Amino acid sequence: MKIDWAALASVFGVSLVVTVALVGVFTLGIVALSKLSAPAGGTGASGGAAVLARTGAYAAFAACVAAVAYGIYLIVA
Repeated sequence: MKIDWAALASVFGVSLVVTVALVGVFTLGIVALSKLSAPAGGTGASGGAAVLARTGAYAAFAACVAAVAYGIYLIVA
């Protein structure tokens, strides 16, 4: 049995980068949604900023769903 160490390292590296990127995008979505809620100080987003934060959050979550769906497609195909 011969192990292709270069291919294994390549898969590990790509998996690590994609995982970190996906977690980062999801975190940006959570942060954008947290801007919408007004804390006790009343510094929540309002007006155009709220729309921008909600749109950014939905876009981040859509990117996460697309990445997961593409990963499932690659596994199944």
